[in-house]
Amino acid sequence: MDVIKQAYLPCHTPAGLKKLRKEELKQLRGNGKGVRRGCERVYDYDVYNDLGNPDKGQEHVRPILGTRDYPCPRRCRTGRPHATTDEKYESPINSSVESYVPRDEAFEGVRKEALDVEKLKGATRNLIPFIRTCITKCGNFKQLSDVQQIYKRKHVDKMKPENVTTTKWPLPMNMMSKIQNDVEEYFKFDTPRIINGGNCCCIKDEELGRQALAGINPLSIKRLETFPPVSDLDPSIYGAQKSALKEEHIISHLDGMPVQQAMAEKKLFMLDYHDAYLPFLNGINAREDRKAYATRTILYLTRLGTLKPIAIELSLPESKQVLTPPLDATSHWLWQIAKAHVCSNDAGVHQLVHHWLRTHACMEPFIIAAHRQLSAMHPVFKLLKPHLKHTLQINALAREALINEGGIIETDFSSGKYSTEIISAAYKDWWRFDMEALPADLIRRGLAEPDPTHPHGLRLLIEDYPYANDGLLIWFALENLVRTYVNYYYSDRIMVRSDSELQSWYSEVTNVGHADHANASWWPTLSTPSDLTSILTTLIWVASVQHSAVNFGQYPLGGYVPMRSPHMKKLLPKEDDLEYKEFLEDPEGYLLSCLPNMFETTKFLAVVNILSQHSPDEEYMGQRKDLSDWTGDPEIIKAFYEFSMDIKRIEKEIDKRNKDTTRRNRCGAGIPPYELLVASSAPGVTGRGVPNSISI
Repeated sequence: MDVIKQAYLPCHTPAGLKKLRKEELKQLRGNGKGVRRGCERVYDYDVYNDLGNPDKGQEHVRPILGTRDYPCPRRCRTGRPHATTDEKYESPINSSVESYVPRDEAFEGVRKEALDVEKLKGATRNLIPFIRTCITKCGNFKQLSDVQQIYKRKHVDKMKPENVTTTKWPLPMNMMSKIQNDVEEYFKFDTPRIINGGNCCCIKDEELGRQALAGINPLSIKRLETFPPVSDLDPSIYGAQKSALKEEHIISHLDGMPVQQAMAEKKLFMLDYHDAYLPFLNGINAREDRKAYATRTILYLTRLGTLKPIAIELSLPESKQVLTPPLDATSHWLWQIAKAHVCSNDAGVHQLVHHWLRTHACMEPFIIAAHRQLSAMHPVFKLLKPHLKHTLQINALAREALINEGGIIETDFSSGKYSTEIISAAYKDWWRFDMEALPADLIRRGLAEPDPTHPHGLRLLIEDYPYANDGLLIWFALENLVRTYVNYYYSDRIMVRSDSELQSWYSEVTNVGHADHANASWWPTLSTPSDLTSILTTLIWVASVQHSAVNFGQYPLGGYVPMRSPHMKKLLPKEDDLEYKEFLEDPEGYLLSCLPNMFETTKFLAVVNILSQHSPDEEYMGQRKDLSDWTGDPEIIKAFYEFSMDIKRIEKEIDKRNKDTTRRNRCGAGIPPYELLVASSAPGVTGRGVPNSISI
């Protein structure tokens, strides 16, 4: 059907195409049976029963996501055989069984070659430190210069696998030679942009606040509206969970205001990871090499428009403590360790919730349903098509290597084997499609208020909030394009309601693809052109802009582990701890011993470097290669052209903002410009670029 370029609503389909239109959709749906093969184009649903491997033992079992106990969006069905020991689980990928994605979704050409090269680099980067670890047991960083060697390339010589052939890890000489020859190339880690202004072993207070607005996770910060903060965890399971934060902890940092006045004037904000982590802390902390708190950080909006942390609450299931900005050398280093735990919490929630769940996983049902219910001739499918591309392929790869049992997320992040449960809990208790629209999300988090005197009727409560500032420009340009497009094909609500394919698509998304929220009252209705405009704008936003905001800065803005560690190895030292003396004698060394070691760090950097890559064949926001499909619809061609011009103007505006010295969260000495929402980009790791779809 792709050869038919003209868009037709079902009611306008030429008589000669009606039967073909229905037959193709029937083929794309399949029959829900059998093992899917790579040559097929069948789209169907399944639960996440492929993340664990019960055949390897109980410790390799993970909860099935997409059940009453563990809600989750559905994934694309593969039909692989059941596990031998438990038929509820799907058998894992192996040498004889490939991961299935419909052939239209598979990587091809330049993109496939680029991914293969980066996978090879990642494998080599993993292999060398692994061999080095086996032979010499390289341990923790001893001093900050050890970390800096990674970016100065001086660590490469230390990692050459000397005498490997005489160890218990024998390698063929040709492989040995290749490894040694490729070490220098594959271990070239560029200096992350975040430390170009100077590096240290911890994150500065003002930088922690700045990154909450202009880092790789600008989606967690929210306004503090209740003090002390209140937990939403079930008290019958987790206890009362009363916060240890008191007015006395923060009042000296509020420019003379009492707490209630500071909240009334909308000066207090919070990073709250208490409920996300607390249910899992006993399990996480049972590991010898993983330690975590459930953190809350209170931040104050200064007269300069920047945020500064003024209190950190560190919670364990049986205890809580509050730290405030330091007064002496000892409290200074305890404060640094507390901030490192905050950043580690943030790294996990960023990766599991804001990145994987909200973009990758929650988009998948919309994509599957679009192929099953919307003909390739349907104008909505044609609009969405570039925003659906390659997502099923990258999600399938993620289930193989990222979020699976023993995968990168489990091994690199504090959440470990509880990662999937954190994802499920966030989906169950927090995710709402109606709140994924940028204006709704900002209002929900208390970062914006409706105000007819401001552009687009929305006022930001933190004026210099780069993600929101730039994002709103794109959001309203995108909304204008979608509104023009929708109104061209749907003149009134009757046309929307009578479009059988459109209604079937949305019904299948809400009742099947997101079945665990099927009865939620918050699903938007789909009755009018305005409803459709809102739904489609949100989908395109999530697939393009929101994903770019949380993905392509992972290496440039998150590739310096001392400032943003994926996991921590130690809690704060206590005076009666054996390690307390060590902490007092060498506090910097103690902090570094809390972080991932050389092997773990290089492994982590290899992964986020891959995830931050742009493919050479990327199609970016404002670009479309299929405009010839609308040659008979000049109004649509004009709308796309005007949108492309809008995006170019927005790029220039972003560049202007990044040079504005009054915008201290994106301009200043040592501060990287905020470019994650600049639409265009060169290939590779650039820290900018907004692809049309979730394709990495």
